[in-house]
Amino acid sequence: MAGHEFRPLAPVLSAHLRAQSATKCWYALRTRSQHEKVVRLQLTRLNIENFFPTVKRWSQWKDRTKELEFPLFSGYCFARFSLGERLPVLQARGVVEIVGSNGRPEPIPESEINSLRILSESQTDYRLEPCPKEGESVEVIQGPLKGVKGRLLLNAKGSQLFVSITLIAQALAVQIDASMVVVDGVATG
Repeated sequence: MAGHEFRPLAPVLSAHLRAQSATKCWYALRTRSQHEKVVRLQLTRLNIENFFPTVKRWSQWKDRTKELEFPLFSGYCFARFSLGERLPVLQARGVVEIVGSNGRPEPIPESEINSLRILSESQTDYRLEPCPKEGESVEVIQGPLKGVKGRLLLNAKGSQLFVSITLIAQALAVQIDASMVVVDGVATG
């Protein structure tokens, strides 16, 4: 075939993989039992951005009551790093694995982490739930949860917004007025 130049595919793929491994993404780290805080400390010492959502609960003993901080997602911590930086993350004390599929780490969409951060840092009451399989994809456009993206489910109790981390099949559910959200730019209430 005169006039056609064939380039080897390996250098092109190699450049693509290098670029991909340099991009920082959020990942879920599975931790050893009750090692979430240890992992957060290890990641902080490694200068790796991390997010460890917690919930405060009162614990009572015979002689006193104390407010304690517990992991929102038991057994998980979230970290933002490039795949090229994964070895120190995997070697951090308490890390079991980077969550993914088929043995490959899978990134968490930035919008899921941002929504989780807004909700968990708000004064809004929420509860832990499994990820819903149905519901409209919405974004909150007003109030303390403005900017949160999730799934809206309507039931006998009213409107519930589910903010999910799909990769670990967990969500936070919160009651919300349907007029505070939009579906693809169209108000629902």
